[in-house]
Amino acid sequence: MAMNIAESFVLIAEQFGDRPGIIEAKTGKTISFAGLNSKSDRYCTYFARKGVNPGDVVILMVTPSIEFVCLTLALFKLGTPIVLIDPGMGYKNLLRCIERVEPKVLIGIPKAIGFSKFFRKPFHTVKKYFCCGNSFGLFGTDITANVTASDDPVSVYQPGKDDLAAIIFTTGSTGPPKGVRYEHGVFSAQLQLIKGHYGIGPADIDQPAFPLFALFSAALGACAVIPDMDATRPARVDAEKFVASINRYQVTYSFGSPAIWNVVSRYCMKNHIVLHSVRKILMAGAPVPYDLLQRVTAILPPEANIFTPYGATESLPVASISGREILADTWELSRQGRGTCVGRALPDIDLRIMAISDSPVPVLKDDMLLESGEIGEIIVRGDVVTKAYQNNPEETRMAKIEDGNSLWHRMGDVGYLDARGRLWFCGRRAHRLETATGPLYTIPCEAIINEHPDVCRSALVGIKARGNDDRLPVIVIELHKDKNIDNQRVLVEVRTLSETSELTRGIQYFLIHKSFPVDIRHNAKIFREKLAIWAQMKIFPRQ
Repeated sequence: MAMNIAESFVLIAEQFGDRPGIIEAKTGKTISFAGLNSKSDRYCTYFARKGVNPGDVVILMVTPSIEFVCLTLALFKLGTPIVLIDPGMGYKNLLRCIERVEPKVLIGIPKAIGFSKFFRKPFHTVKKYFCCGNSFGLFGTDITANVTASDDPVSVYQPGKDDLAAIIFTTGSTGPPKGVRYEHGVFSAQLQLIKGHYGIGPADIDQPAFPLFALFSAALGACAVIPDMDATRPARVDAEKFVASINRYQVTYSFGSPAIWNVVSRYCMKNHIVLHSVRKILMAGAPVPYDLLQRVTAILPPEANIFTPYGATESLPVASISGREILADTWELSRQGRGTCVGRALPDIDLRIMAISDSPVPVLKDDMLLESGEIGEIIVRGDVVTKAYQNNPEETRMAKIEDGNSLWHRMGDVGYLDARGRLWFCGRRAHRLETATGPLYTIPCEAIINEHPDVCRSALVGIKARGNDDRLPVIVIELHKDKNIDNQRVLVEVRTLSETSELTRGIQYFLIHKSFPVDIRHNAKIFREKLAIWAQMKIFPRQ
């Protein structure tokens, strides 16, 4: 039997009842661990009385807040799988995701309830609606003001290891977003891995930029400060507000995307601010540039450290490396096109490299595995690895590999293991380019071009050549926006720079794009498919 994360929280609440559990930076509202436990009990009882049963899929569309954490805990206690969808993915993807998971219950703010009434078809399976906020009677009772007090604790649902706890959607950076099935066993394994490897516990105060991590913090006994920001727009974070809450509440730990820390570190450097209380920062969701590591290191006290966990929505975390090791040992190799080092496998995680395949791989065989230093497809197994996508058997077959009694997940990434057992990331499998002289991988090639001081970032994409189906490599460049730059000069210099490396020497086409299309969640994953279409029109407009 697996541990329900809500059960872990109840034990924490009994131990640290009067201590602050969640703080809203925007409103200043605070709730203790005991208060969180009691309020989530009341919600759990309320939903049960209204006919919500264990196993009913519930879509939760509530903004990050104390209420969000209380509702999430309540639904875990009740045993109802929760659907969490990032509204920043765009309404078309959002509607497709909702229709695929077939929810029975919707709990949402008035805006979300109204959205469901306007777009009825994707919500046709929903039988019960609960409004979280005042809709002036339009969408029924405001549950935040009407759950009644009770001194009777609820019995936390006791799941089996394979019982569904949540459905969390991928960003959709290489195709439509997919709903990942999170069993209770996966959440329990994640909790223990975060606690054990990163040492997160009751001595910490967290400021999580990913809303769900407030739940992890609470279950580990760490107070969570919900930042005053739009979690769906990390690159637009108000750095002044983000830093103010870190200092006000003496935050010791924060988990967020590189996009957030890019903005925050620049603000701190400009205003000569050091975040003296912070001891750990975890940055995930995209490769972390060298200059960002340097800037974040500069705004932290000497004893603090940065970690860059590697993983995916389907399996997180699976490897990790410290900022100090990157700065001292791996970054020079990354600059030379060796890929991005994402560290060693975490405890109880198996990492392997297999020959690249664009087809399903039903069973893993020994002759598929590659030697150290060979670039191939990254596969992982362990207790944090999910088993399937919700109602999506085709994608499940493509992503999972059987191996006796265990299951491997294909990360969709390419890379290699070095002689010291460290994993190096070389890009997405779908983004590699097969050329007459061999494959080209995005991260190594782009590293060469990114050395130019006027280049903010670059993207390797492929276009179709006239008269045949071969794909020609193109480097698309985004320039720094805070400089007055001569585009033609940069293009000439980048061509010259590309000739200095065997990786990029054969690339003939270079373009400058005003602003790359990127994913909303991390504001860093480049939508190369969109750039490829744009590049095709630029180079072969009449084809």
